[in-house]
Amino acid sequence: MKADKTMVTRLLKTARGQIDGLLKMVEEDRYCIDISNQLMATQAILRKVNNEVIKTHLGACVKESFKQGNEDEKIEEIIKLLEKLS
Repeated sequence: MKADKTMVTRLLKTARGQIDGLLKMVEEDRYCIDISNQLMATQAILRKVNNEVIKTHLGACVKESFKQGNEDEKIEEIIKLLEKLS
C-alpha cells in the first residue's frame, strides 16, 4: 500500500472508536437521529480513507503498471472497483 499509513491508521482508529460508540448508543436506546448522524460521520471517515487509498493506488501502482506495459490488468481492476462504487 502506498497511501500515507499514519493518516490511514489514524482515521481507521477514529472510525473504530465511532463504531464502538455506535454500539453503545444502540445498547442504550439512544435517539434514532443521533445514531444516524454518528453513522454518517463514520461513513464519511471511511470514504475519506478509501479515497486516499484509491488516489495513491492510481498515482503509484497504476502509473507503474503503465510504464511496465501491464496496463490492461490495472484498467480492468479499476473498472471493477468503479462498478462496486456505483
